[in-house]
Amino acid sequence: MPANYLGASPQRLLSPLGAVAIIVGIVIGAGIFKTPSIVADITGDVGWALTLWVGGAIISLAGALCYAELATLYPHAGGDYHFLTKAYGKNISFLYGWAKAMVINTGSIALLAFVFGDYMTKVIPLGSQSVIYWAVLIVVVLTIVNLIGIQASARIQTALTVLEVSGLVAIIVAGFGLFTAPLSTVINPPLFSSTPQLGMLGLGMVFVLLTFGGWNESAYISAELKGTPQTIVRVIVLSILIISIIYLLVNMALINGLGLKQLANSKAASADLLGLAFGPLGEKLLGLFVAIAALTSINATMIVGARTNFAMGEDWHGLRKMAHWEPSRGTPNFAYLVQGFISLALVGFGALQSDGFEAMVEFTAPVFWSFLFLVGISLFILRAKDHQTRIFSVPLYPITPLIFCIACAYLAYSSFSYAHSKGAVMISLYVMLAGLLALLALRLKKFLK
Repeated sequence: MPANYLGASPQRLLSPLGAVAIIVGIVIGAGIFKTPSIVADITGDVGWALTLWVGGAIISLAGALCYAELATLYPHAGGDYHFLTKAYGKNISFLYGWAKAMVINTGSIALLAFVFGDYMTKVIPLGSQSVIYWAVLIVVVLTIVNLIGIQASARIQTALTVLEVSGLVAIIVAGFGLFTAPLSTVINPPLFSSTPQLGMLGLGMVFVLLTFGGWNESAYISAELKGTPQTIVRVIVLSILIISIIYLLVNMALINGLGLKQLANSKAASADLLGLAFGPLGEKLLGLFVAIAALTSINATMIVGARTNFAMGEDWHGLRKMAHWEPSRGTPNFAYLVQGFISLALVGFGALQSDGFEAMVEFTAPVFWSFLFLVGISLFILRAKDHQTRIFSVPLYPITPLIFCIACAYLAYSSFSYAHSKGAVMISLYVMLAGLLALLALRLKKFLK
C-alpha cells in the first residue's frame, strides 16, 4: 500500500441520502419483527405499549441531538470513539474501540450473518453446513463491496434500505387493511385500561431502546458527508424521524390487524399478519424481508465499524496499519480487512459453540451502554473545556442530554442485572480485561521505543 495513504484524511464523498440509508439500515434490523410482540406481552395494554415506543423515539432523538452537537464540533471518522478521546483521553477511548472492534461490531456482523444464512438456506441450501457457508459468504462479499469504495457501498445500502422499508410498509398495509378487508374483528380494550408495574414498563423500554439502537453510529460518517457542517444535523434528525414513524406505524398495524392479545402471544407476529393478508406467499415474503434487514444491517455496521479501527490506528502507533486511508475510494482498507477477519473468526466460533457465542455478544451490552453513558457525560465535559463557537447546540440544554444519560445509565444497570441473572456477566469483564492487557502492551511498546 502506498506510503502516502498513511495520514490521508477521509474525503466528503458520501451523499446525505446515502448517509440516511446507512443510519436507517443500521437501526432497522431484524429486531422490529420480534420486539412488538414482547412489548405487547409486557405491557398488556395498547396505550402503554404505544407510549413506550413514543418514549423510545424521544430518548433516541435526545441522544441523536447530543451526537449532532458533538459531530458538528468534532467531525471525525472515529465518531463517538473520538468524542471519548477528547473528553477522557486515549486510554478510555481505546477500551471502547477495543470492545467495538473485538465483539460489539464484529459480533453483530457475525450474528446477523447467521440470521441471513438461516433464511437463505431455506431458499438455496448449500449442503449440511449451509447456514455457515452463507454466513461466511456474505461477510466476504460485503467486505469486498466496501473495499471498492464508500460510494459503491452507499449505493448498495440505499437499495437495501428501500427494500427493507418496503417490507415494513407491507406489514403496515396488511395491518390497516389498505388493500384488503380488515383482518381482525377483535376489539382491543380501551387505552390505558390497565397499568403495568413500573419494573415491567422499564423492562419494556429496554427492548424498545434496543430496537432503536444503532443511531449513534451516525457520528462515524460526519467527516465524509457532503454539504455544510449542519448537514449531519439534518441527516441525524431525519433518520430518527423516519425510523420512529415506521416503528409506530408497524406497531399500530400489528395491534390493529391481530389484536393486542394475539400479538402478545405470537412468536412470529409479522408472519402471522402477512399470512392473513396475502396467504402463504405473505409468510414467505417475510423471510425475504428479514434476510434483507439482516443484510442491510451487516453492510451498515461494516461501514461504521471499520472507521473505529481507522481512528484507533491514527491514535496508536502499534496499530498504525489500520490508519491507512485510500482517498480515491474513501475507504480504510486495512481496517476493513481486520474487521472482516475478526467477524469470520466469530462466525467460526459461533458455529462450534452457538450458545457461548450468543452470550458473548449479548452480554457486551453492559459495556456498550456504559460507554454510551460516558459519551453523554462528555457533552457536559467538553462544554466546560472547549469554549469554541458551536455550529449546533443541543436544544433545551441541560435537560436533553440529562434524559439521554439517565436512559443510558438505566440500560447499563439493566444489562448488568440481566447478565448477572444468567451467570454470564463475567464475559463482559473478560472482554474488557483483554482490552486492558492490549492497552498495557501498546503503552509498554511505546515506552521501550
